[in-house]
Amino acid sequence: MSSDQIPAVSIADLPADLSADDAPLLVDVREPDEWSAGHIADALHIPMGELVARLDEVPRGHDVVVVCRSGGRSAAVTGYLAQGGWQVRNLTDGMLAWQAHGRPMVSESGTSPRVL
Repeated sequence: MSSDQIPAVSIADLPADLSADDAPLLVDVREPDEWSAGHIADALHIPMGELVARLDEVPRGHDVVVVCRSGGRSAAVTGYLAQGGWQVRNLTDGMLAWQAHGRPMVSESGTSPRVL
């Protein structure tokens, strides 16, 4: 699947309340240090390198949005999942766009959330 065929979604097209039943599941594929520094509260963290071993955690038949720092890693994961039959989209410009749009983040590091 080429990059222009990767299904994508922008921040503006995502609902503000990601905890709603009809909201997409966000899967964050960044590394643990990136996740710890700042992530989306309701996201599922599966580092890209662990995805294949943890595929059973990604629900089929549910809208899934994959996110990384800037959209590159998540595009690769989105392509992989799409080929496997998941209903999936890549978050355009990733966590950098999320932060730039002032969307809420949480941190595991004890400091203010930020994108590494």
